Amino acid sequence: MTKQCMLAAVAVLAASASASAGLVAGWTMTTAIPAATTGSNYTYGAADQGDAAAGTSLSAFHSLAATTWSTPSGNGSQYSFSSNNWSVGDYYQISVSTVGFSDIHLAWDQTRSSTGPSSFRVDMSTDGGANFSTILASYSIIQAGLAGTNTLSWSTTGAVQSAFTTTIASIAGADNQASVIFRFVNLSTVATGGTNRIDNIIVNSGPIPAPGAIALLGLAGLAARRRR
Repeated sequence: MTKQCMLAAVAVLAASASASAGLVAGWTMTTAIPAATTGSNYTYGAADQGDAAAGTSLSAFHSLAATTWSTPSGNGSQYSFSSNNWSVGDYYQISVSTVGFSDIHLAWDQTRSSTGPSSFRVDMSTDGGANFSTILASYSIIQAGLAGTNTLSWSTTGAVQSAFTTTIASIAGADNQASVIFRFVNLSTVATGGTNRIDNIIVNSGPIPAPGAIALLGLAGLAARRRR
């Protein structure tokens, strides 16, 4: 093993150990949605990171069929998952298996346009979507790129993690489940042209790693799969 490879391996292991966590699944939005994609629902696809990425799904539902789905710039990445034509009750949704994992944490980045929905809640189902319970009653969405000084931007090159990230820790009932569905549900009445975008959705076993450690944990998981 070369010195560079050894250093890389040590860095990965150190990041994993310091986080005291395992990356179950993560969506960093690595692919673009075709232009002019419309409809009342859209399935983005499986997680691009994590030990349990296989079989996962990110999707969304809107009551208005005129909704346009798109992938504008992300928070520290090229893409995010975005849509307009929001009604109360519309949602983003991820599904994942947590079998073999405990102490489930959920984190994500989210922002909006000036006329986009500003308030959401998070629901969870462990029975395939037949029943949901609310695990976060409401949270506010920060508008990115407000005019004026000392404002924040949703940047493709430098993620403003602390400003745009919401985290739910140690979610009761989410451990060791064959199917867990998390829904990010809109509570706001807004103009049809208002947009909302989501990025960097992470399901973790244990505390969410610090910004930048997610990529290293993803590499660690890939290395482990190759050894098997």
